[in-house]
Amino acid sequence: MNAALNHGTAQRSASYYTASLNDTTQYPTLQGTVEVDVVIIGGGFTGVASAVELAERGLKVAIVETNRIGWGASGRNGGQVTGSLSGDEAMRKQMRKRLGDDVDDFIWQLRFRGHDIIQQRVERYAIDCDLKHGHLHAAMKPAHMTELQAFADEAQRRGMGEQVQMLDREAVRQHLDSPLYLGALKNLRNLHLHPLNLCLGEARAAHQLGALIFENSEVLEIVHGDKPAVVTAKGRVNARQVMLAGDVYHKLEKPQLKGKIFPAMGGIVTTTPLGELARKLNPQDLAVYDCRFVLDYYRMTADGRLLFGGGANYSGRDSRDIAGELRPCIEATFPALKGVPIEFQWSCAMGIVVNRIPQLGKLSDNVWYCQGYSGHGIATSHIMGEIMAEAITGTLSRFDTFAGCSHIKVPMGDVLGNPLLAAGMWYYQMLEKLR
Repeated sequence: MNAALNHGTAQRSASYYTASLNDTTQYPTLQGTVEVDVVIIGGGFTGVASAVELAERGLKVAIVETNRIGWGASGRNGGQVTGSLSGDEAMRKQMRKRLGDDVDDFIWQLRFRGHDIIQQRVERYAIDCDLKHGHLHAAMKPAHMTELQAFADEAQRRGMGEQVQMLDREAVRQHLDSPLYLGALKNLRNLHLHPLNLCLGEARAAHQLGALIFENSEVLEIVHGDKPAVVTAKGRVNARQVMLAGDVYHKLEKPQLKGKIFPAMGGIVTTTPLGELARKLNPQDLAVYDCRFVLDYYRMTADGRLLFGGGANYSGRDSRDIAGELRPCIEATFPALKGVPIEFQWSCAMGIVVNRIPQLGKLSDNVWYCQGYSGHGIATSHIMGEIMAEAITGTLSRFDTFAGCSHIKVPMGDVLGNPLLAAGMWYYQMLEKLR
């Protein structure tokens, strides 16, 4: 398995994304004391997207990252930007108390807000991240087709008629050389892209807007009170506001946050370049995922590799052989790829929330947090970045809608959290068999 095509990237995962990154900027380690308006802990999509939003509003921002920008899930995921919202039914139930009959419109507008932010940002800041349109949500049984049809009907009612299309088995075979699917929903509004290059491009944009970025700078303490700050081994950032955007990767603020979010490990591989076979297998260059609770997802990279992920592991531990686990899924999906060489394999830790609603809140008067996208992070993180920037600058409506949602906090979260998640997913997989 190839470790990397580019040199100087050992601090990031040995993934295809790391091997094909187009920005090798290294930001300094925090040393000494810095003064800003807002300091953000975490250099993934939530932190970087929030930094761009705040810097565009004229605030002085600093990002403090333990590793490298895009080191975690933001630089390792499947690269699909879809209108799926994890926890949408739980949102609808809880948010109805606050929004009343407007809750359905609120949730629908959220579905595609992330797409708009990403497309506008890519264009405004000339970010090269292989952005493409087109996605199939694929059905493997009749119950899946019923669910997809319901979504298609709503999309039609909301003016997306030219962007969505239901496909039967024969029509799917014209889009994918795969025997697996009964049908699919084709969505031309959904996107796919190179997530690490997007994250790095947004960090560069934030930096150009005046944001300070510090890598290899683990935050050891958040100082609360009238003069909030974050403290690292070699430095300190004093700020008017602090935002914690580390998702599942940090252990800060345990009294309030422990037991609220848990890691699920997803495995991803890429094949060697497929040449003309890539166009034969997926002639319209669409991203795909299926309708199962534990699903497979895949797309072609810019250089014609199959990037394939799936099989989420809710133990919180990495798989020892991601390629071995995913090869049967690849070959079942595309029989023409039997025996295809796999060049890269890596894992991605997703922050899972029990009810799947993103967690937004305040730890004290001027310390905020935002986390928990449950496998739907690219679009959702950009939506939440906008909401957090609104809140920090005084517009609290959407923030309060999320912050008002109740969340399950698991006692002894470090011990019980992942076993409970694993049991829950076993339950949903059993339901899947009955659908």
